[in-house]
Amino acid sequence: MADTALLQMCGIDKSFAGAPALSQVDLTVAPGEVRALIGQNGAGKSTLIKVLTGVHRRDGGRIEFAGREVDFTSTQDAQRSGVATIYQEVNLIPYRSVAENVCVGRAPRRFGLLDWKAINADARTRLAALDVHVDVTRPLYEYPIATQQMTAIARALAFDARLVVMDEPTSSLAEREVGILLDVIRRLRDAGVAVVFVSHRLDELYAVCDTITVLRDGQVVADTTIADLPKYELVSTMLGRELTESERRGQHVGRVRGESAPTVLEAHELRRPPALNGSSVELRRGEVVGLAGLLGSGRSETARALFGADPISDGELRRSGRSVSFSAPRDAIRARIGFCSEDRKAEGIIPELSVRENLTLALLPRLVRRGIVDRSRQQQIVQSFIDRLGIKLSNPDQKISELSGGNQQKVLLARWLCTDPEVLILDEPTRGIDVGAKQDIRDLIGELADEGMSVLLISSELEELITGCDRVLVLRDGTTVAEFDGSDISERSILHAMAEGAAAGDREERTTDG
Repeated sequence: MADTALLQMCGIDKSFAGAPALSQVDLTVAPGEVRALIGQNGAGKSTLIKVLTGVHRRDGGRIEFAGREVDFTSTQDAQRSGVATIYQEVNLIPYRSVAENVCVGRAPRRFGLLDWKAINADARTRLAALDVHVDVTRPLYEYPIATQQMTAIARALAFDARLVVMDEPTSSLAEREVGILLDVIRRLRDAGVAVVFVSHRLDELYAVCDTITVLRDGQVVADTTIADLPKYELVSTMLGRELTESERRGQHVGRVRGESAPTVLEAHELRRPPALNGSSVELRRGEVVGLAGLLGSGRSETARALFGADPISDGELRRSGRSVSFSAPRDAIRARIGFCSEDRKAEGIIPELSVRENLTLALLPRLVRRGIVDRSRQQQIVQSFIDRLGIKLSNPDQKISELSGGNQQKVLLARWLCTDPEVLILDEPTRGIDVGAKQDIRDLIGELADEGMSVLLISSELEELITGCDRVLVLRDGTTVAEFDGSDISERSILHAMAEGAAAGDREERTTDG
């Protein structure tokens, strides 16, 4: 392998604030090889990628690419040498057009000026190859995260790289889009392009990867062909322990909650066309309610309306039986409602602030005395949530941007939990999070509900809704079209409602009446 390797990373070391993130890590990738890179959040995957692409300076080790030793000083340097990277967090220019984002760094010119006709045509062609058909002249921010992610993928592939690194590229994508991307990976492999593929979705890894490297606590604990590592052994290797029975079955063990409890939050016929066209939600005390639906169904828009982040043109919102109107998130926070957004990079973390500052951001008004933050109380609160949620970090004053995605997500959960909310809205809380951390968060949601908190859970993973929710509401085209509870919650019933716009029984009844 060494003689034919395209990439060789040998003995890579990297520490942050004295805490080792990578220790003697080796990674070898051959031309036309699709290598999975996997591990729990905090295992060192993203750090290794950033060392390769020049975002972080390594403390030790050697990197060879295409037969020569390299030391990339930036992602642009790596890109010019044939290494393209697609990051989990979309790293584009939101106020520029889709076409500009696809062509940035290689925009065609004519007579010394930007050739906008060629730029737009090139972007349309490259996005069409990913089965994305949008107006490429519109600003990127006007499109959902899934479209932004596909734009980032099109941009990376446009550089004709010899090695493409994909860090959780499917975390924001729907099933159809995932299938398209996996086909793109297969085409890259057939063309001799190497791919390093990071994903927590095991089915994706086994569908396209040839080999696999598993990291745990910054060290390589497995390096083999993926066919020789069954899923159960892979997860056990990642966690460093045998799985519990509930983890093996993918089940959340808990009771049906909130059946006779009072209603704490109601939304009736919320409207803000074209996103919301009659979305309704009811949430009882100590209950976990799931919101299901395809991308564009209005799930996130409903959550934002409930939190006062987006205005509504019509509809009614009630909190514990009283009619309320939230003109801004601060009104919802005063009503003891917390909200973890889907886009933790743009709407969650403040990257240049510390974990301590990020975690207590929503609580800050209660920590200030005569204009001064009570540091002792702040540190006590921060440490208690670090311990409770198992947040991995060197110290609370470490920048949150230096943490893994999963640990950043835990900090955002802690941000709202420390405000002692009665209602917690979670939009894709386990997106891009490994198996162990997912189970931690699922268990935490169950514990919070058992303690009386009401949780509204948005997830694209049906298994998460089926095993962790007391009721599931299905949205389609901005409208709540079905509700399931108990034994009626199943993959078949939810998928049917997504496709047909009604529960199977409702559909059959209307057909009979007609």
